[in-house]
Amino acid sequence: MDDERYRRGLAKLKEVDGEAGERVVAAMQDIAPDFARLMVEYPFGDVYSRPGLDLRSREIATIAALAAMGTCAPQLAVHVNAALNVGVTREEIVEIMIHLSIYAGFPATVNGLAIAKQVFAERDRDAPL
Repeated sequence: MDDERYRRGLAKLKEVDGEAGERVVAAMQDIAPDFARLMVEYPFGDVYSRPGLDLRSREIATIAALAAMGTCAPQLAVHVNAALNVGVTREEIVEIMIHLSIYAGFPATVNGLAIAKQVFAERDRDAPL
């Protein structure tokens, strides 16, 4: 096993997704521990750690792809949070979803906006006073 790749991936996962990413990995440990490790090593240890795009750009691409797929609501919510964590604004997320309507259609946009709205409300609710 490549422990350096795993450590690099875990550090990047924490940087992007914080505790939410760790919860996703932990949820896979009991049923598919090898897959849980791959979820850290490949996307975050290999791809997210590459030069060429900053984390902000990567999260913009990720939320656009997940929203366009239309079948990834839980993952989209995690990555809307991640986008906010790395500096994408709420206004930019809404604009990404509107832009998506051209290529993925109105249903994907409506669903993506609904998830974004839910994430924004959760963050507002959980924000310290």
